[in-house]
Amino acid sequence: MKLLVPIVALIALVVSRVQAFYSVGENENTHVTITHNAVMAKIREVCEAVAESEGRDFKPMNSSAEELLHACLGRATGEVSGAKFRTALNQIYKQNGFVDQDFMSSAPHHFNNEAFKEGRNLIIQGIVAIKANVRTDNFQSARETLGRVCHTLQDFYSHSNWVELGNQSPYANLISPGLNIESITDIEMPTCSDCASGTCPNQLLPAILNGKYLTSGYTGLFSSVKPEGKCSHGGETDLSSSQNPRGGISKDESHPYNANLHRDAVNLAAEATMELLEDIRGAIGNQNYLRLMGIARSAVLAFVIDTTGSMGDDIAEAKRIAFSIIDKKKGTQDEPSEYILVPFNDPDFGPLLRTTDPAVMKSEISKISANGGGDTPEMCLSALQLALTGAPSSSYIYVFTDAPPKDTHLENTIKALESSTKSTVSFMLTASSRRRRALSASSQFQMYYDMALASGGQAIEVSKSSISQATAIIVDTSSSALVTILQCSRDPGREENFPFLLDRSLSNTIIYITGTSLTFNLRSPTRVTQSNTVVNGPLGTIQTVGNLQRIQLTGTEMGLWHIDMTTTRPYTIKVMGQSAITFIYDFVEEFKGPHPGFAAIDGRPKSGSPVKLLLTLTGEKGPEALELQEVALMEVSGVKVSKGTTEKMANGDYLVTVNEVPEGEFVIRLKGKDKTFTSLFQRQTTTLMSQSKVTIKARADSSMLPGQVFKLNFTVTTKGTSGTYTIRARNDKNIPMNHPSTLNLVSGGSAQGTVSLTPPGDTVSGTDVTLTIQAESPGRSDSNYAVLRLSVLSKVTDFTPPKCEIVNVKGICDSSSCNSSNWELSVNITDGYGTGIESISIQQGSGNFTQREVLDGVIVVMGLYEASCCSPSVTLSAVDKVGNVGRCSNTMKSNTGSRLVSMSLPLWASLLLYTFLPDAFPM
Repeated sequence: MKLLVPIVALIALVVSRVQAFYSVGENENTHVTITHNAVMAKIREVCEAVAESEGRDFKPMNSSAEELLHACLGRATGEVSGAKFRTALNQIYKQNGFVDQDFMSSAPHHFNNEAFKEGRNLIIQGIVAIKANVRTDNFQSARETLGRVCHTLQDFYSHSNWVELGNQSPYANLISPGLNIESITDIEMPTCSDCASGTCPNQLLPAILNGKYLTSGYTGLFSSVKPEGKCSHGGETDLSSSQNPRGGISKDESHPYNANLHRDAVNLAAEATMELLEDIRGAIGNQNYLRLMGIARSAVLAFVIDTTGSMGDDIAEAKRIAFSIIDKKKGTQDEPSEYILVPFNDPDFGPLLRTTDPAVMKSEISKISANGGGDTPEMCLSALQLALTGAPSSSYIYVFTDAPPKDTHLENTIKALESSTKSTVSFMLTASSRRRRALSASSQFQMYYDMALASGGQAIEVSKSSISQATAIIVDTSSSALVTILQCSRDPGREENFPFLLDRSLSNTIIYITGTSLTFNLRSPTRVTQSNTVVNGPLGTIQTVGNLQRIQLTGTEMGLWHIDMTTTRPYTIKVMGQSAITFIYDFVEEFKGPHPGFAAIDGRPKSGSPVKLLLTLTGEKGPEALELQEVALMEVSGVKVSKGTTEKMANGDYLVTVNEVPEGEFVIRLKGKDKTFTSLFQRQTTTLMSQSKVTIKARADSSMLPGQVFKLNFTVTTKGTSGTYTIRARNDKNIPMNHPSTLNLVSGGSAQGTVSLTPPGDTVSGTDVTLTIQAESPGRSDSNYAVLRLSVLSKVTDFTPPKCEIVNVKGICDSSSCNSSNWELSVNITDGYGTGIESISIQQGSGNFTQREVLDGVIVVMGLYEASCCSPSVTLSAVDKVGNVGRCSNTMKSNTGSRLVSMSLPLWASLLLYTFLPDAFPM
């Protein structure tokens, strides 16, 4: 089977060279491309609606993701990086690809084997989970579920005979909980005629076509057995296709004999994906929809604060710096998109506060005060675990404490979460002089340094009186579009020269060097130098506080810079700046099966073999303005640099293969050229990575029910030492759980285990649970991990949408002068099932909406929408408390008092009649 290369820009994490839904030729139709096109089209539509409601233009200069992000945010200040946007989208695409890897033999996930009811249930359960996750701000879980749901939904059109039955629109019942799948063929009903060549344009029997019966192909990955007379999926890996009736009805591929069917299946799959996205948009609202899709300012302010009695000065400084950032950056591009706060004490920690409202953050942090305890070990790592699982990926998290951790058993869990989330953790350590001397000799205190280094953060030791000088680093990193140019560590230290490249796109370049009694010289490309003893020199301003030296460059001279370290004491170096030029990446592995491809690795990559990674370049003008020149894995504590070979895929996507991987911990270094300015650039990751001979595989595709046991199977494989492997599993919500403490493995073999979790009965529906499973080899010489996001969902029985009725429309719109005329619309909204109306929002339109409730046997929400004739269209979205959506839409005609009215409910409620309520708004 011919291997294909994808061509869409935003496919960095999961790219199948042969994937379900693809065509032979230049215009591939993969699950990822179908999902991508629908996602981007819906984002553009929502961005335009938001811009209209805010009274501003929405005019993207081109079709790139970066330009769409710029136009959607509508901000004129600060750098804007597309990295987090692309990362969020790739979370959708990654899980889309996992369906082919992890559920290749599951008929419901692909609508194979006539598993229509089961496949539809996966879709309905997924939609409920997405809406519930968004209501509790668990956007990553929602994205991951969306990716899986899109795959299954799209497979219906490729694997069933919906297209052959002559249907020209998507099957609304698939995303409509209130409707059933109809006319499914009986298990004993023959469906296909024999096709010896395997290239028949239509094998379906006349009885199936004439009776409009639904069927799908049977797939045999391990056996050729199938029910008598049934269609096969088809293809080289489908063993059943060699059994009578031979052939297959899959429309994954485009061939001369089925090109039209393939095209129609692709179009319907794309249309169905758009309808799914529209239903989700209506349920969660425009702003939350954009957050779901990663459209947000990139900076996140995240604090983890020790609240014991000795922390009074530290808490006061944390409040000061938080308030300062909130006040100074409000209304700018650098205003944090989210605020995270986790307090901890002993034995308590949490809860986690997560908000987009700066006033709420101010209020909550104002409530924190020091009480109880002292500088004795506290529950620091438990609180940090909450922050790492609650904050968006690639966040900067700051921990304030003056004591070592009490919960040291979480050390490996924290490092696994740092690696999985790619978040950076820094520690502000403020123990007394006596306490610092004691802690410096303590392996428990060293844990903070190890965690900071593993994530690319800093461990800053300062006195309580000088902490205000150290918190400048928090201001530095609460800015958007941050990039790392260089990061390294030496322990023991040695005299060494560290070159780094500064390019034209960089601004606000800062160098951080940690360590004690360090000596160094800084050299510019024009050979101007400045030593560490010169506080205000020709190259920058050096601020020393505790073990940190912060060098703010006075300018960013393009070219190759150098830091000459002339010390033997341990140190770390980090060079950062602001730039839209960056990259995102994931280590990947190739998988086989009917639709082989690449999937992102959850955990450390396998040792003993080349490493592959997929990365995407992004810049202000999109990836087409950038050129990749070199990708290498670089030892963070050594000098080994392993360069990779790159295969350019399209639009900024590259497949990189590195044959000789450093044995220890490494980071990724990238070099390239900004073709717009012919400027060379250098970028580096901060999260440390290493290889492992141990692998853990675990996948969950269902949610947990409150009060019920949930079982998750996992598999541990090793190419390392035979013996007893230690198993640890932890979750961030302290849900009671059981799992085997050990598994016995032989080298080259595997063993299975089960984790059982029982969420409390009062767990809020939509709660996101991050489960970390770790396996450690005998002697603790090697380990690996898997991180899974699970959702707790209450059972939903209400699938009836609210009823929205347009009662009256007033106004005459003059097309010659829309500013001088207005119009208004009154509606009555009821919840037919009784769950209750949760929200009513303007999905499209820039007018004002007011509402009041009245009791007329049932609760009726009476609403009045008022708008200028310059905004002639409106769509109101009414959502009940379980996410069902009802809509009213209206468009005013110009130069007349007449109106064009359309009432729009979700597709699955299109047969319901609106009830006319006599008690309308008085006009």
